[in-house]
Amino acid sequence: MPVLDVSQWAVVLLSLFLVGFSKTGVSGAGTVAVALFAIVLPAKQSTGVLLPLLLVGDVVAVAVYRSHADWPKLIRLFPWVAGGVVVGALVVRWVDDTQMKRLIGGILLTILVVHLWNRRRDPEASLAHHRPVAALAGAFAGFATMAANAAGPIMALYLLAAGLPVLGFLGTSAWFFLILNAFKVPFSVALGLITPATLAFGALVFPAVLAGAAAGRVVVRRIDRKRFEQVTVALTVLAAVRLLV
Repeated sequence: MPVLDVSQWAVVLLSLFLVGFSKTGVSGAGTVAVALFAIVLPAKQSTGVLLPLLLVGDVVAVAVYRSHADWPKLIRLFPWVAGGVVVGALVVRWVDDTQMKRLIGGILLTILVVHLWNRRRDPEASLAHHRPVAALAGAFAGFATMAANAAGPIMALYLLAAGLPVLGFLGTSAWFFLILNAFKVPFSVALGLITPATLAFGALVFPAVLAGAAAGRVVVRRIDRKRFEQVTVALTVLAAVRLLV
């Protein structure tokens, strides 16, 4: 169980509130939460502590938005995501925290540039509709989530580019991350990232995730798609810069 001072507890609880908020509200907040969590704990250790708590938020999100998923897009992604998770698990064994943060930050910025360029195209000609782009997005998401729980902005940019409405975005994301995070659990246990101590810590702090999820439901009812996209992109930029610096 991590030993934290008052300020570190405040960062942890804020991070977990943002985790819940990202699951039912603005998804970009989740990557900010990952970055904040890594301030308190070493990056690799933080991924094991955070994964069970992400699953708590995923279950809540699926319960709320389960009927809004775009399953054809999910099915297209999953084989590539699985491959990315396997590669990410191998890489985690060989790189240190600093290298991992910079690698994920670089991936995020690259995808963000592609997304901003893609916005200028006809929605029907969006790159997100092409199978090779879906394959790359899935592989990067699988790798990033295994390495640093950082698949959120990759999937957010992909689903925004695909033109999904807010509820479709949230429903598709909810099922995607519930299945993905459950798939990651055996790898995280094998790598020693999830332990009885991390589970005990999660049992203590998971109410913060539920509080964030409740707040996200309130906010998402009051936000249109354009503002939703602007906030998601802005939070992605902040997270990428935080990982690179």
